[in-house]
Amino acid sequence: MDATFKTVIGGELVELPGTIAAIRSTLDAGRADEFDREIAHLPAAELPAALVRWALAGTGADEEDDALFDRLARGEDIGATGAGGPGAEVA
Repeated sequence: MDATFKTVIGGELVELPGTIAAIRSTLDAGRADEFDREIAHLPAAELPAALVRWALAGTGADEEDDALFDRLARGEDIGATGAGGPGAEVA
C-alpha cells in the first residue's frame, strides 16, 4: 500500500497521495511540469510542506481554509482553544 497523507476536508476524512510519484500522477501535464520544476529545486527542509500543498491541490481545502480565516478575521468565535487545551486563553 502506498503512503498517504490523511486530513479532514469538508468534515470528511480524506486520504491523499503521500509519495512524489503518486502526487505527480494526479496532475495534468501542465501542472506536472510545474510540480517537477518546483520539487527539483526545493530545499529539502521545505519538501514536506510543498508535497502536502501539491497533494491538497484541487481538493477544495484552500477554499475551506480561506473561509475559516475570513471568519477569524471578522472576530468570530470558532471554538479554538489555546495550546494549554480547553479553558486556556486564546491570544
